[in-house]
Amino acid sequence: MGFWRRYSFRNKVIICGSATLCLLLSLTRLPGMELLGIGTNWILIWVVVWSSKRTVFQGAMAGLVMGLIQDGLTGAYPSHIFGLVVVGVLTARFQKHKYIHEDFISVALLVFLMTIIAQTITSAQYILLGIRSFQDIWQEYQQLVLSSAILSSLWAPVLHYPLNSWWENDPIGIKKSSKLN
Repeated sequence: MGFWRRYSFRNKVIICGSATLCLLLSLTRLPGMELLGIGTNWILIWVVVWSSKRTVFQGAMAGLVMGLIQDGLTGAYPSHIFGLVVVGVLTARFQKHKYIHEDFISVALLVFLMTIIAQTITSAQYILLGIRSFQDIWQEYQQLVLSSAILSSLWAPVLHYPLNSWWENDPIGIKKSSKLN
């Protein structure tokens, strides 16, 4: 709980507001946010953007919380928790100072890769739980993964810039005083 107390009220509003916006956007299908009947994975984008400047524990907690909320909104079979926790951990462990610069292409590529990983974990759950056969999954896997990855990576900079610009311009110096990397 001490982690949460370090943030100012403005930062808490931005964090909760952006997470809520992504959860609401995941339930809607607006024009330009759908390709071949597959929508943008806003929740995964939020986890990647959040985890890119945080510790592994914070990335895992972001994936866990957002996965629990997404399972509550959509259904828990298969669970979104596993994929989002893995995405949060991998994004946080990624050596950002070497590979991720503040350009949109780096963020888009990272979201593209993490979308493929999360969708693969979800597909594996379908097979392992016996919900669908391997043949059924394989027929739709490529279309689903590529469509979701393309859309999510195209929309990722829209969320990345506002969510991380407040962190770079943090007036109370949380970033300098805490061990985030």
